[in-house]
Amino acid sequence: MMKSVTSKIRRLATALPCTLFALVPLLAVPGAAADAPKVGFVYVSPIGDAGWTYQHEQGRRALEKDLGIKTTAVEGVAEGADAERVMRDLATQGHTLIFATSFGYLEPALRVAADFPALKIEHAGGYKTAANLNTYNARFYEGRYLAGLLAGKSSRSGVAGYVAGFPLPEVVQGINAFTLGMRAVNPKARVVVIWLNAWYDPPREREAALTLINQGADVLTNHSGSPAVPQAAEEKGVKLIAYTSDMRRFAPTAQLAAVTHHWGGYYTRVTQAVGAGRWQPQPVWGGLKDGMVQLTAVHPSVDKRTRALLEQRRHDIVQGRFQPFSGRLVDNEGQVRQASGAMSDPAIATMNWFVDGVQGKLSK
Repeated sequence: MMKSVTSKIRRLATALPCTLFALVPLLAVPGAAADAPKVGFVYVSPIGDAGWTYQHEQGRRALEKDLGIKTTAVEGVAEGADAERVMRDLATQGHTLIFATSFGYLEPALRVAADFPALKIEHAGGYKTAANLNTYNARFYEGRYLAGLLAGKSSRSGVAGYVAGFPLPEVVQGINAFTLGMRAVNPKARVVVIWLNAWYDPPREREAALTLINQGADVLTNHSGSPAVPQAAEEKGVKLIAYTSDMRRFAPTAQLAAVTHHWGGYYTRVTQAVGAGRWQPQPVWGGLKDGMVQLTAVHPSVDKRTRALLEQRRHDIVQGRFQPFSGRLVDNEGQVRQASGAMSDPAIATMNWFVDGVQGKLSK
């Protein structure tokens, strides 16, 4: 599994500098379209009550409400052959637009797209396009930087624990941005990472969280699919900055805030574009400015000065006055990765190293 992931990172590093990241304009949503396509969604885990798949499900429901249509969702679909089978089934059943919502769906989606030229596929987080396959993603690292600021202000030990899925650039971006945010307010802060090599594995997520707490972390965050990390934080009395969803129902005392994902507006606009014949395979990378990522549910205990800092930095990012990966950047092995300026999108998109302050390693 690790060898496969590492291979994907290398291919990503080769492909993305040639990829145009262009953001589709966020337009007002008109009424229901009579010619709306038949839309399907493929999810890598159960929908559940929170997490990555849950947020995509909220986007699907928003699409249905916005356009007054019914869509199809298939949950718990493993990456690989199973994903290809499900997408082929959806295409055969007459679906003309499919949202494939997991990184490992890319190659199966490309094969299905090639065999069904009238079908449009939108793949979450991918790095390859085709005439009828597009990719979309969000700058989750922008929200992660804000989360790091909050963690730095809130941690007494100066140690945060990070439960991470796979060592892909998107995950690495989040870890690095979180660390940079934390060290902006506490230069001695450390972020300890434990890899799961899985997106959704509640028992192992919990085990990793408990290990990090035992290693001194008094703030936890995660890039994994279940509420297990929030539940562990609540049980053990440490703080949490949740990811993908607001996890207050699982960690009402522990949660300081949540970095949340919002897909509804994008799903509605893509569906309208397909129905109107305006759809193009133009990769999308949204962020705080576009509402795809937000820092939400800030706990009432967070003081006014910290709230003001978070809002000011959020505003700076939205206005283009600040970029989390700017200035001098040194990795956790002492190598200078950037002397000055702001990192380019291709460099961010292929990030495969840890900033100073991260305790952990990436597979080469």
